[in-house]
Amino acid sequence: MIDDTNDDARRLHEFAQGLHDATAETVAEHLSGYYHEDAILHGPAPLGELRGRDAIAAEYWRPLLQSFPDLERTDYVLFGGEFEGNEWVCATGNLVGTFAEDWLDIPATGHATWLRYGEFHRFEDGRIAETRGFLDVLDLLRQAGCDFFPALAPQVVIPGPATQDGVLPDEQDDDASARTLQLVEDMIFEGLESFEDEGLDGMGMEEYWHEDFMWYGPAGIGTTRGIDGFQEFHQGPFLEAFPDRHAGADDVRFAQGTYCAWSGWPSLRATHTGDGWLGLPATGTEVTMRVMDVWRREDDRLVENWVFIDMIDLLQQLGVDVLQRVRDDQQYF
Repeated sequence: MIDDTNDDARRLHEFAQGLHDATAETVAEHLSGYYHEDAILHGPAPLGELRGRDAIAAEYWRPLLQSFPDLERTDYVLFGGEFEGNEWVCATGNLVGTFAEDWLDIPATGHATWLRYGEFHRFEDGRIAETRGFLDVLDLLRQAGCDFFPALAPQVVIPGPATQDGVLPDEQDDDASARTLQLVEDMIFEGLESFEDEGLDGMGMEEYWHEDFMWYGPAGIGTTRGIDGFQEFHQGPFLEAFPDRHAGADDVRFAQGTYCAWSGWPSLRATHTGDGWLGLPATGTEVTMRVMDVWRREDDRLVENWVFIDMIDLLQQLGVDVLQRVRDDQQYF
């Protein structure tokens, strides 16, 4: 099946490259070569679930191309893998274009804009049957001049891998792939899951992460460097806010070479019992989180981690409707 997932990765890369030549009027035709007719897209809030290729074209891609008519997709990580008998391809990068018309009621800026995306695609017979898609809408708002939350860490245009080798259309070494997946699973199940018993300092993250580890988080959280920076500016505040978080039941994970991808829809369940995260008081609300992670390994440590959380969906569960605030209050623009 490895050969099949490599073919799938090449197909997705072709799809991405062809988007630059697509328009709002032709994007449905472009999708017809890559998506099954009855494909499902689990989109980020507020787009939600879309069923069928026509709906994906009309409600996801056509509005994007109307708002960003010169849209170009730049994959900087893309690779395939198998999980529980299914073929998957993970991709992340930026949709880059001029924000020419309003999108999701966010006023257009007329400026070059980077809309960060993360995707998991399940392939059947060489075409996409299911997509789990993330868009960093909160970061688009930041670029449009609207910051709702006091991010603890810098918010930047997220870069691709330092090694610039994240697009993997060809087969990788099986031993390297297995080593990467094992390191990530150990970090998740033996490191992160030990928080309730061991606390933040006893999780042993130095066993899994390089001392100069780069963590690229979503808008509202930001980007951190090193284990200390990660724990101070993200992990500590997050675990204080959601101390009882636990994994969902439908996580997908696989590795190719030195890269590993993991996603769940949802991936985490937790109760918001701690004050201060994103400046919010504790709500006591039980929430679900749609999350996607991509890691890069060097030797026996993880050195880079690209992270997506459907922040619009999570904030809405906490009683904060970000896009409604945009509609109600245009002072930000």
